[in-house]
Amino acid sequence: MTNRERFMANMEYQPVDHVPNYELGVWPQTVERWQSEEMPEGVLAFNWFVDEPYFRLDRREYTPLYFQMIPPFECKILERTDRYEIIQHGNGMVTRALIDGTVGGGRMCMDQYLRFPVETPEDFRALKKRYDPGLPERYPEGWQEKLVPGWRAREHVLVLGHNCAAAGFYWRAREWMGTENVSYAWYDQPDLMHEMMEFFADYTIEVARPLLAETDVDYFTFNEDFAMKNGPLLSPATFKTFIYPHLKRVIEFFKSHGVRYIALDSDGSPEVLVPLLMDAGVDILWPLERASDNVDPIRYRKKFGKSLRLWGGVDKRILAKSRSDIDAHLRELAPLVEEGGFIPHVDHTVPPDVSWDNICYYMEQKHRLLAGEPL
Repeated sequence: MTNRERFMANMEYQPVDHVPNYELGVWPQTVERWQSEEMPEGVLAFNWFVDEPYFRLDRREYTPLYFQMIPPFECKILERTDRYEIIQHGNGMVTRALIDGTVGGGRMCMDQYLRFPVETPEDFRALKKRYDPGLPERYPEGWQEKLVPGWRAREHVLVLGHNCAAAGFYWRAREWMGTENVSYAWYDQPDLMHEMMEFFADYTIEVARPLLAETDVDYFTFNEDFAMKNGPLLSPATFKTFIYPHLKRVIEFFKSHGVRYIALDSDGSPEVLVPLLMDAGVDILWPLERASDNVDPIRYRKKFGKSLRLWGGVDKRILAKSRSDIDAHLRELAPLVEEGGFIPHVDHTVPPDVSWDNICYYMEQKHRLLAGEPL
């Protein structure tokens, strides 16, 4: 089977030679650890969303659409001490970041968020000028001649935009205003939030429209991260009022223009929102973070049925344990792998408590699982 045939068959619960092999990636601190252990030099490219031949990951290609603001804000360090930096980022956010433990720009803890680009409706209307969907810079030069013929003849999976490139409705609102401010704004500034959601939908459609006029694609991901351990950061009623109609509209446009599947990425437990997501047209939910309350791909399949495909569900914490723990965890997922519509992978990027020996063992055992071999 070709890479793409395998993916399509798995998504439609048809027989495959093996289930697609996907992973998300690793922390920079994890790379540093593996380099200090037995990892051979140069064997990994560390772009796991695309492929990783050493671990036999299946190839995916991401169409190069630039959904971010043009021009960005100036990136600059506003203050620096021996302990932290205060940084203005290209998206307009200002954060305080600890220096200790930083590797390759990756922090050992989340930044403290100090300021966001949108504090008033006027701020948002000024910000919208940075999101002109028609700018030629949103596509690489000569993309129609250089890239489209290969996309049309592909045997691998083609994805609309890089992961997190377009983000999602909640993600963008949080990026523009901050979690706490957004949580109040649904109630205190409903007109502004309706304007934001409508704008994001229109903008996403128009950025993608030229590419979808030239080729079909296999899936698109909304990156939302709108849930915590115990549940989402907004209620189903709020979601249905502000996000649902625009999400449904974007999905209808995408599917009518050659996007086969729609995936949605959220950490935490988004369970109470899943019926609304499915009704809007979402086909795939990932990464099924196991540290969250009652997030279990087997239970999700029983509850939501085969219309909701599932990716992820491998508990990153298990990978730091023994080989027997890893085997037992993967065996639990075997019935779902056999049923189809499920691609197991680590439920986020791999943290630095996972050794090189353990990741190699996990990858080998997972490959056996994907091929239907007993563990």
